[in-house]
Amino acid sequence: MGGALRWPRVTVWRVVFAALMGATLYATIVRFGGGLGKATNLSDRFPWGIWVGFDVMCGVGLAAGGFTIAAMVHIFNVEKYKPILRPTILTAFLGYLLVIFGLMFDLGRPYRIWHPLVMWNPHSVMFEVAWCVMLYTSVLAMEFAPTVFEKLGWQGALRWTRAISVPVVIAGVILSTLHQSSLGSLYLIFPYKLYPLWYTPLLPFFFYVSAICVGFAMTIFESWHSSRAFGRRLEAPLLMSVGRVLAVLLLVYLTMRFLDLNYRGALPLLALPRTETYLFALEIGLMAVPMVMLFRKRVRQSTGALYACAVMVIFGFVANRLNVSVTGMEAGSGVHYVPKWMEVAVTLGLIAVGFALFRVAAQFLPVFPEEKPAAPGAGGDPLAAAGR
Repeated sequence: MGGALRWPRVTVWRVVFAALMGATLYATIVRFGGGLGKATNLSDRFPWGIWVGFDVMCGVGLAAGGFTIAAMVHIFNVEKYKPILRPTILTAFLGYLLVIFGLMFDLGRPYRIWHPLVMWNPHSVMFEVAWCVMLYTSVLAMEFAPTVFEKLGWQGALRWTRAISVPVVIAGVILSTLHQSSLGSLYLIFPYKLYPLWYTPLLPFFFYVSAICVGFAMTIFESWHSSRAFGRRLEAPLLMSVGRVLAVLLLVYLTMRFLDLNYRGALPLLALPRTETYLFALEIGLMAVPMVMLFRKRVRQSTGALYACAVMVIFGFVANRLNVSVTGMEAGSGVHYVPKWMEVAVTLGLIAVGFALFRVAAQFLPVFPEEKPAAPGAGGDPLAAAGR
């Protein structure tokens, strides 16, 4: 019958998504019904767990592609990156919205999240981070607004947003620079608690540079998944260029990390058989391996290899943020922290919601540029073809 309802097709990923949403809903009820003590393994001696280390520290950094690509297109006029600008902005906008939503779980009194608006404390790093995140989320909303106005046919609003695009992007770059680095500044107040492999006066600078690195990696990651999910061709030459820039940034970042370790006399710590040593090696390896690979043209021309490098950089970034927020703090606090399953469920639930919202937005809004018909006989690996 033509009017019969059609139920969504059951797939493995939809079942996983439904299970995650159920677990997240249960954890949400426990968290707000019984408090942090019921839903987490946090304590007064270890008050920041994966909801800060991953949901905030990683969430803000993984959304850094928004300001990097926007700056290259609108400020430096590198027009070749324009085709990947909108999906990158969408990724960043959703990332910041989910960070704010995730903060509601982590704050002891989430109903007071509005306090920084009226209770100013300019000497507090957390005050500066709160304002920058709030303002930059507003900037991302304005940067993504033309996509919505274009879909709705609101030409007047579209012309207005395009007219102010450059100052808006400049404001976004300034705000991102401030709070990406300030997240590292939060840990400068723990000189005797944070393990020396990570504690350094340059921590804000390292947080900022690593955020730029993962921003480029997320651009590759998002483009690869979008091409598979929506049956689109990859922007081959652009991703090859992104891979080359990423290799240089990783080289700068890792060189500065080891120069800093040497200057502070912390290099001998790498010879100690400790958990911190092994996890530091994992973090550096996940950055160093893709750096070496991306300097090879053959790697940048391969879809699979380029994607694998991006994934390693993303995991290396996550390892760094968790090492700073969890691994590096355990010894100083005297507590061994293992997150409760409800903490993990909320984190995975936020990630799943982010993927779902991106898919919905990409289906109903002009996020991707219209594709030109493929040349007759075109086929094979698009990145390899672009490098011929």
